[in-house]
Amino acid sequence: MDWQQSQFDRAVTDLFGYHALQVGLPQIDTLRHNRMPHRWMACRNSTDLDLWLANPTPAIELSAKRSVLVAESVALPFADQSLDLVVMPHGLETSLDPHATLREVERVLVPEGRLVISGLNPMSLWGLRQQRSRWFKRLGAKEQFVPGVTDWMAYWRLRDWLKLLSFQVERGSFGIYRPAVDKQMWLQRWAWMDNAGDRWWPILGAVYFLVAIKRVHGMRLLGASWRRPASAAVRHASAAKTRPVAAQRQGTEVIDEIG
Repeated sequence: MDWQQSQFDRAVTDLFGYHALQVGLPQIDTLRHNRMPHRWMACRNSTDLDLWLANPTPAIELSAKRSVLVAESVALPFADQSLDLVVMPHGLETSLDPHATLREVERVLVPEGRLVISGLNPMSLWGLRQQRSRWFKRLGAKEQFVPGVTDWMAYWRLRDWLKLLSFQVERGSFGIYRPAVDKQMWLQRWAWMDNAGDRWWPILGAVYFLVAIKRVHGMRLLGASWRRPASAAVRHASAAKTRPVAAQRQGTEVIDEIG
């Protein structure tokens, strides 16, 4: 959670706009360093809502106009092209339909809007432990390593889905290479794997992080509106200057033909 919090803080700090939305996982405040004036938190159920309200962060940032709502990621209560930023910490893994969730995010994002996603990588030590726990669960031994998540979205599979929805991946990264242990002593002993993993096996991190931009083909970005009258005035002035010259040239050609 600490690693993900630092990744989200770095990714959303310099993203500007007016409306931002976080979908799921209220334990991490992904928009705390974002400066957009209107920010929402979409909880999946009443349990997530209680966790968000128990978080002291919203009480500190009362001036940021933070709002919370309960909604499914496959049916967001926002108009088309109304959000500048959507952040989904593990939003696809807990979704009812991951592909429908991505289509819904594409619908509510404005052109050139940002999508920030984090997820669990099945090609990692954590993914192997999750697969092993599934086998044990079939035998009735114990619960899954990560309960409530049936399918871990692979990083390259997610990139293909985003490409089909006209998203361009701006950057991606992996992190957390040490095994999943719950003892602080063992976490410190395996800490060297995080530094070695970034260098020697970067795609085998337990968590991946991805930032994508919504592209609209054929769209033309216009400049500021206050520049249009000035450019129009310049065009009229240049046209007024060229007309006498053109008329003079035309008269000269007529005289030459008569002569």
